[in-house]
Amino acid sequence: MNSARILTRDDVLSLEEYEKIRPQRRGDILKVKQRRRVSVGPFATFYFESYDTMWYQVHEMLRIEGGGIAQIEEEIEAFAPLVPAGREFVATLMFEIPDAERRDRVLHELGGVEETVFISVGGTRSAAIQEGDIERTNSGGKTSAVHFLRFPLSDDQAAYFKMKSCEVVLGIGHANYSHMAGLTEAARSELVGDLS
Repeated sequence: MNSARILTRDDVLSLEEYEKIRPQRRGDILKVKQRRRVSVGPFATFYFESYDTMWYQVHEMLRIEGGGIAQIEEEIEAFAPLVPAGREFVATLMFEIPDAERRDRVLHELGGVEETVFISVGGTRSAAIQEGDIERTNSGGKTSAVHFLRFPLSDDQAAYFKMKSCEVVLGIGHANYSHMAGLTEAARSELVGDLS
């Protein structure tokens, strides 16, 4: 499915309809998420979002919270902006550190990390843009464990990204967390569908 599709209220199934297809959709989406997951360094994982991942997230939130029809608009408002718009990628960046004490220490060392994230397509870098207006680094210098980022691409980058031989690197350039990782061909091939 093309991720440039907009997620709207019309896309939301009733809870009864969703329950009927949930086992199959859950299995499908786990495979999709695995292909869209990129680890950078020891703690950072990027989960590239799409129409399908956000559709699933909306339905799972409605299922878990049980807010019914009144909750639908709230979930659409929260998750629809995380669907790529055709010339960009959107990712949830998570710093995944199981030990709470270590996680707190590391996050205190990574203030402003969201300003150092980039994607390089064929050697041309694009800086990530933070989604929304919520500051992810607090006044004490501690960053959040979760960041929502957009990666806008130029026309040339988007065209090059679609080529099988394209070299794509995802990176974080923070003084206390400087790591890069190349996208596998499987990940690149999966993300091509985000570009219209």
